[in-house]
Amino acid sequence: MTVRIDGKALADEIVEKVALDVASFKQNYQVTPGLAVVLVGEDPASAVYVRNKVKRANQAGLKSTEHYLPNDTTQEVLDDLISQLNNDESVHGILVQLPLPNQLSESRVIKAISPAKDVDGFHPENVGRLVTGQQALVPCTPLGCMIMLNRQFSDLSGKHAVVIGRSNIVGKPMASLLLQANCTVSVVHSKTQNIESFCQNADILIVAVGQPLLVKNNWVKPGAVIIDVGINSVQIDGKRKLAGDVDYDAVFPTASAITPVPGGVGPMTIACLMQNTLTAAQHQLGVLPSVS
Repeated sequence: MTVRIDGKALADEIVEKVALDVASFKQNYQVTPGLAVVLVGEDPASAVYVRNKVKRANQAGLKSTEHYLPNDTTQEVLDDLISQLNNDESVHGILVQLPLPNQLSESRVIKAISPAKDVDGFHPENVGRLVTGQQALVPCTPLGCMIMLNRQFSDLSGKHAVVIGRSNIVGKPMASLLLQANCTVSVVHSKTQNIESFCQNADILIVAVGQPLLVKNNWVKPGAVIIDVGINSVQIDGKRKLAGDVDYDAVFPTASAITPVPGGVGPMTIACLMQNTLTAAQHQLGVLPSVS
């Protein structure tokens, strides 16, 4: 019987746990963990993401502040805001919603955020710490994927995990986390020959390429666990719908467990952002070892 991995229910569970821990943190240290969210421009999808993050922050008991900047914001203005937030002791986590307008440099923004407040886990210092197995703030989507995998396996050691996609946001950090869990890891991408043959040998398949319905049933090893990170808008039967990178209906009977789209990885990413914000506050107050 294939398990449909309910990311929304698991995310609710994580946020409830974070809320309890935040309440305890407030009581013990008289500090409310603070998350600052910066949105530049009026991209509709980004605006939805920000609203969902702010809603979850409130549910988790975090102090959320939002900074909305116009589409024509200059790099200097954004840099100044990040500097202010870095120096604000009431802000423990900083998230600049991506993508940014073309005149702004994403890499410069990522580097400008203090590694200790980098709740997205994108700063090169956090990336380096993750790769070398040190204490780090971990990117939210891979962290959410690992939580889901740990619910499916009592031990990941020795499992063959295949990651489709090599982005800095998902693919690369996902591979590092899987290696730390003692998996044998293959990373495949657009230049890989015979991708299907790699996937057919995977006990765990993580798909994050942004190509709707890419993974078909004949790519999947019977009994594999499938984590579908993709979210794409597609036309199905004359209607616009969301679909993942995996052909869910075709793959479902073959997998032992699979995430749906929507309702799988997406809610987990936001829940892990809440967890990262609390973790960052704990680091900064010395409750946990510092990450910077």
